[in-house]
Amino acid sequence: MSRRCSLTGKKPLAGNNVSHANNKTRRRQLPNLQVKRIFVPELNRTVRIKMSTRALRTLNKKGLVAFLKDEGLTLKDVTA
Repeated sequence: MSRRCSLTGKKPLAGNNVSHANNKTRRRQLPNLQVKRIFVPELNRTVRIKMSTRALRTLNKKGLVAFLKDEGLTLKDVTA
């Protein structure tokens, strides 16, 4: 299972840990992903979606159907 937000497409970023002596080692910054059950009143059912917490905040503000419409996605694209 990939570490990717189903709604926004956020994925891990790569960078360096830099020590005080300026030694560099590779690191990954992972998105804060959560699997949530969201109730969709238009369909009268719940769906499981793996999303970032940023997407969850936007979803609480807009609603799932409006969020999907803005992103150009369907419900089938995002269900986990």
